[in-house]
Amino acid sequence: MPSLAEPIGVLLVDDQDAYRDAIAVIVDADPNLRVVGSVADGASGVAAARDVRPDVILMDIRMPIMDGVEATRRILAERPETKIIVLTTFNLDDRAATAIRHGACGFLLKQCTPSQLTGAVHTVHDGNAVLAPGDLGTLLAGSFAAAESLPPSYAHLTDRERDMVGLLARGLSNAEIAGELFVEESTVKSHVGAVLRKLELRDRVQVVVFAHRHGLA
Repeated sequence: MPSLAEPIGVLLVDDQDAYRDAIAVIVDADPNLRVVGSVADGASGVAAARDVRPDVILMDIRMPIMDGVEATRRILAERPETKIIVLTTFNLDDRAATAIRHGACGFLLKQCTPSQLTGAVHTVHDGNAVLAPGDLGTLLAGSFAAAESLPPSYAHLTDRERDMVGLLARGLSNAEIAGELFVEESTVKSHVGAVLRKLELRDRVQVVVFAHRHGLA
């Protein structure tokens, strides 16, 4: 977790002024977080992300001018290191699934608690997802019309690393994978790291998306 001198910069993108104001109070109450911008539509979010370079963006999925899906796509095309959490009022929102396919780190329901919201910001900043991979699998089920051809990089995975792709797609944690394979959790972490590196994926969420996209789930 960053020191108080270097709080995580959070950009708020939502078309409801009252909701943004409420979220800003919650975020700024955490000494390790700081609101660095607050805008009302996706187009403004793209511009703000370029200007203030936030660490994490809380992105509403349904907005005028430009929705959260397109804003997510554009922001991550420019700054792929940015962590984006999409906000939705629907538990299985197809737009949230699309945003995740574009690189969002997961989604939160707007009615989440303050501790869930700030915890999610810390979670994605640390490189993890805010949506359990099993739930993500449910969200992504049927979202790809047909399995795409595997990229050449997949051939560079070892058999055990290919096993990891399938196990991650099932929603298993590192501890659960270690128990299933009778190996140390540190070994699992090493294999997962190799999968991410070889497939050029950012995090476990993207492994689940990869598995669904290529018919491996």
